Amino acid sequence: MKELIKVTVKGFVQGVGYRYFCYKKAKSCGIKGYVKNLFNGDVELEIEGDKGILNDYIKELKIGPVGSVVNSVYTERLISTEKYKDFNII
Repeated sequence: MKELIKVTVKGFVQGVGYRYFCYKKAKSCGIKGYVKNLFNGDVELEIEGDKGILNDYIKELKIGPVGSVVNSVYTERLISTEKYKDFNII
């Protein structure tokens, strides 16, 4: 069964390739959804896929790319509608 999770990543995560890091990891895992910068300096994702894959992906988000500093990762489980066809950087 597919799950949909909204993720907010806080820390030094803009201007360091964090969105591209998310994109590459998502594409390699078959995760659908998006990643975007927020005006307050956070990064937001909606990720859709199998529960185990999403849990592993979130562990990677907590590490981030070299140069980033992830202070916290907040997740919110949503109702999956399987609306995403791909993973995009917004």
